[in-house]
Amino acid sequence: MSDSGRRRDMGRIVKYKGIEPEIARGVFLAEGSILIGDVKIGNNSNVWFNTVIRGDLNSIRIGENVSVQDLVLIHVSRNGPPAIIGDNVTIGHKATVHGAKISNNVLVGMGAILLDGCEIGEYSVIGAGSVVTEGMKIPPYTLVVGIPAKVKKTFDKSEVERFSHFYKEYLGLKEEYLKMEGK
Repeated sequence: MSDSGRRRDMGRIVKYKGIEPEIARGVFLAEGSILIGDVKIGNNSNVWFNTVIRGDLNSIRIGENVSVQDLVLIHVSRNGPPAIIGDNVTIGHKATVHGAKISNNVLVGMGAILLDGCEIGEYSVIGAGSVVTEGMKIPPYTLVVGIPAKVKKTFDKSEVERFSHFYKEYLGLKEEYLKMEGK
């Protein structure tokens, strides 16, 4: 491995301007994933194939039990807000999270885009392909869809059970991959 980065599992961890990503216990980094700079990932999270998490311009904080699926991009602006992702969050394939704040127990659909300064309330769902614009505040327990994203529905607490388990499926998958690698 060159001086530009080291590997953990099959992902690549790159120090940027003296700051190296901090990865907690039980985190799985799939082959082709890359973490750069000021990134912290909490216990039992998983980062899947060809995902890029770039903390080169500002900080990125990812909570516990978070599933960052294949081809996701998480980035920040130099003078914008950090990216903060709570616990028990699923970020679907090919989503982009740019300087956004995501509360606990959120599902971000495939291909969704979350722009600088937006805030996603707990137990919310961002529909596949939706664009949450800069500074937009999504209330807790809501479904938003569209370009730009608009509130389509408010959930009651019993309804969130249908989607709040998605991150758990990837926790199991993470364990299978770790076993395959002999870890």
